[in-house]
Amino acid sequence: MLKTPLGVAGCVFCEIVRGEAPSWRVHEDESTYAFLNIFPASEWHTLVVPKAHHVDVFDTPVEQLVAVTRAVKRVVDLYQRVLGISNVQIINSSGVEAQQDVFHIHFHVLPRRRGDGQDVRWCMHPEWRGRFDRMVSQLRVAGVADAGVNGSDADLADLRRGVPY
Repeated sequence: MLKTPLGVAGCVFCEIVRGEAPSWRVHEDESTYAFLNIFPASEWHTLVVPKAHHVDVFDTPVEQLVAVTRAVKRVVDLYQRVLGISNVQIINSSGVEAQQDVFHIHFHVLPRRRGDGQDVRWCMHPEWRGRFDRMVSQLRVAGVADAGVNGSDADLADLRRGVPY
């Protein structure tokens, strides 16, 4: 894909932001655009994107990520106030193995209700808890100053004792 000042050629979300592809806009500001998903998993399933093209969460500057998060909040507040929606899932997939399918960072705002036919269940691995000390030590070895729960060894010790965070 060829990156231009107006986005990436061939990126459907860049085309939507530029007005070259149809969309059903629900929110727009200077740096973000939110629109109804044309392949909805629920009624009011919305995608929130930055207007600037960034591939995924790893590629997106913090300022852009903050702007997108702010837009997600504006969309959910709008839906709650106007539509009475009070249950949503906010989903981002970054990378092929995380099941990202459009490589322009986006967040799904997915309104949920009992009996909607959607069932997101993760396969849990509580046995991995025994690896946590080693996992966090990998970050410390790399020089990460805030490794540990909430950035402190005291919090990690509390977690080991079963104190909720």
